[in-house]
Amino acid sequence: MTSRLPTLRSGLAAAALALALAGCAAPQPADYAAATPRLDLRQYLNGALVAHGIVTDRSGKVLQRFTVDLQGRWQGNEGVLEEKFAYADGRREQRIWRLTALPDGRYTGRADDVLGEAQGQAAGNALNWRYTLKLPVDGQVYEVQFDDWMFLVDEQVMLNRAVMSKFGIRVGEVLLSFRRL
Repeated sequence: MTSRLPTLRSGLAAAALALALAGCAAPQPADYAAATPRLDLRQYLNGALVAHGIVTDRSGKVLQRFTVDLQGRWQGNEGVLEEKFAYADGRREQRIWRLTALPDGRYTGRADDVLGEAQGQAAGNALNWRYTLKLPVDGQVYEVQFDDWMFLVDEQVMLNRAVMSKFGIRVGEVLLSFRRL
């Protein structure tokens, strides 16, 4: 009986590990389908907004602080979102998104510094965007993948967490708080 004990222990350990890893599946928009208030970008990103954010490296160290003045306008399912960034170091940037609302809570987006097309899926109070951003760093441009989650907290406030990765390796995060004006 004692010779079976190590085998039983390793089998139980493997089963426990498998159960723990099963709980680590990446969230999907459908996980938030019942959450309210419901996020509709055509409503929330229509008009003037302001956002405050930070950029962190993979260890969590803050690299940048910034504010964004946003102006959104929609005609039917087509929208334009103008973003004006002001960084704590005095740098300024602008991005103009061209957004399209599609059936089933899907969205697409294009901007000059986005490689190809951003793909989004909304459900309940959440939206998940995935896209590749051409990110300038120290005179070079890197293609960085964004896994971008937005959560509507109430009719005025939305929180945003974007994980940045390169070659599948997490390199940092962007955290934002949006407020409708």
